[in-house]
Amino acid sequence: MTSGQDIKSAQETYNGFVKAAFWGTGFCALVVIFVVGLIAS
Repeated sequence: MTSGQDIKSAQETYNGFVKAAFWGTGFCALVVIFVVGLIAS
């Protein structure tokens, strides 16, 4: 079985990935809105 430290490390890595994915998705959405705005004008 895995030790408690391994579980804690894995959870921190997962939480970091989820946070990066959240901010990355938001940033991409802003870029898409900006580009669509440029094309539409």
